[in-house]
Amino acid sequence: MATDPVDMKLEVVMLAVSDVDRAKAFYEKLGWRIDIDVAGGDFRGVQITPHNSEASIIFGKGLPSGKNLVLAVDDIEAARAELVARGIDVSEVFHYAGGPFNITVEPARVNGRDPEGRSYFSFVSFEDPEGNNWLVQEITTRLPGREWKRAIDTATLAELLHETSEHHDHYEKTHAKHDWYNWYAPYLSARQNGSSSEEAAAIADRYMDETFHVPPL
Repeated sequence: MATDPVDMKLEVVMLAVSDVDRAKAFYEKLGWRIDIDVAGGDFRGVQITPHNSEASIIFGKGLPSGKNLVLAVDDIEAARAELVARGIDVSEVFHYAGGPFNITVEPARVNGRDPEGRSYFSFVSFEDPEGNNWLVQEITTRLPGREWKRAIDTATLAELLHETSEHHDHYEKTHAKHDWYNWYAPYLSARQNGSSSEEAAAIADRYMDETFHVPPL
């Protein structure tokens, strides 16, 4: 019986930059989340994530050269076994002696899983026919702040709908007749994307005024 493929999710794209501080300032200007900026010796790694993206970018110095893309898996051994079964020339499991992606120490790669079994620290790698390098990283538990919060469970959604109704009440009392769900939609979307309740209400008001031209009473 065929088994389901191991989930391999695009986690990171590594970028080559000539000026780390200038690159960081640029991506901060975009409003992207700064996950980490760690430095030590000849190494510096900056990880930044676009809003609501499941994948991040990493740049800095002392990182692997060339084009590197990183896949996240929750079981590095199972991922390697599947790659081998598919005929892929994949490395043995390894960890970086200086920490994830740090190649400034010798030897940079050490055979075997991370001795402490830490999330983010165990890898395998392979190349495509064009020489693009793929790193497969075991991530079992994400660090705080590395996941986007979404209202997905029933209790949270009910609470958010209640909040939405309370904020809509003011708009409904001060504006002409309209379909309530047209106001709810932009408010809920804004709140789930990180806006405060006040910001979300302003976004919903503006959406109604600009899209449906609802006049004030």
